[in-house]
Amino acid sequence: MSAGVWALIAAYVLSQFTRACLAVLAPLLKTDLGATAGDLADASGLWFLTFAAMQLPVGWALDRFGPRRVASVLMALGGGGGAALFALAAGPGQIKLAMGLIGVGFSPVLMSSYFIFARTQSPARFGTLAGIVVGIGTLGNLASATPLAWAAETLGWRAAMGGIGAVSLVLAALVFALVRDPERSAAGGQGSLLTLFKMPALWPILAMMAVCYTPIAALRGFWIGPYYADVFGWGTDQIGTVTLIVGAAMVAGTFAFGPLERALGTRKGLILPTNLIVMACLFALWALPATPGTTTLVLFAAIGLFGASFPMVIAHGRAFIPAHLTGRGVTLLNLFGIAPVGIAQFLTGRLHGAIAPVPPEAPFKAVFLALAILVALGCLAYAFSKDRTD
Repeated sequence: MSAGVWALIAAYVLSQFTRACLAVLAPLLKTDLGATAGDLADASGLWFLTFAAMQLPVGWALDRFGPRRVASVLMALGGGGGAALFALAAGPGQIKLAMGLIGVGFSPVLMSSYFIFARTQSPARFGTLAGIVVGIGTLGNLASATPLAWAAETLGWRAAMGGIGAVSLVLAALVFALVRDPERSAAGGQGSLLTLFKMPALWPILAMMAVCYTPIAALRGFWIGPYYADVFGWGTDQIGTVTLIVGAAMVAGTFAFGPLERALGTRKGLILPTNLIVMACLFALWALPATPGTTTLVLFAAIGLFGASFPMVIAHGRAFIPAHLTGRGVTLLNLFGIAPVGIAQFLTGRLHGAIAPVPPEAPFKAVFLALAILVALGCLAYAFSKDRTD
């Protein structure tokens, strides 16, 4: 864990913050800019879709140029510029554009650290190191909860987002100064994405990548805020507390997966049961959406805890990827993990808007059911995967 890796981890904390901030800011943006739930679901979706769209070029660039230049340049332009646009936004359209730019800015951060680990550390350590990065990075979810709620109420959401832009520029400079690119693979540019798609062992893992992160990212990133505001009448401070608890559960889950893998000696045997638990919690939210807020909070926290398998699924897929395709391989896995979140936000936003809010929980029932079915399909495909540990 070099100084450069720690700089990338700090940037990933900010990445997690920006993807989850709309859950807390939603009531304020609705009041100040007239942003609807559909507008903000689209904005959240654009963060994930632009982030996902960048994964293939980022993978190519990591293999060709290394993480130092790729991460620092995109963070400065996209992260800093997007946050500044957000702070100056005059309407929902600019919020959407800003979130899209921020997604571009942070698209190489996590994969840069994974690229360094894959090139410089033993394969047996990859899953644990990947989990540590995500676990620490998920602290950004905590910062985007109660602390952001306080900052937005005290300083204003514009000042808070302007501060995020300034921090983005500082971290970009630190990444440029501290990150050291690993040596290039002896195999050079041999192989391509087509090489990876010709590996049937990756297919069920890609299916699991498509569902393992989508529920918690969609819920924690946005839907928790409108859900508690519309169904229970909670305000910004209460929503901040809820998102803080769910974020803490995500952190705990992420740190737990690495040690559990070593103790159990299996990746598939850990990933599949935990995602089945996530599916069960989503079906419970669908069946009991208007039960007391504390009950639903337990279910959301359980989704955060057991739905933290994202880095372990990447480790499972990375075990099949040849060294000279490390950059393209891990970014392909990340593409399948992130793109479905953006698509899900667009679709659930329209699903929510198509259902009359009578009773107020009715539109959210549809969102929970759609996510539950998605996880069920992913688990079914992943059941045919080949287990592999390092």
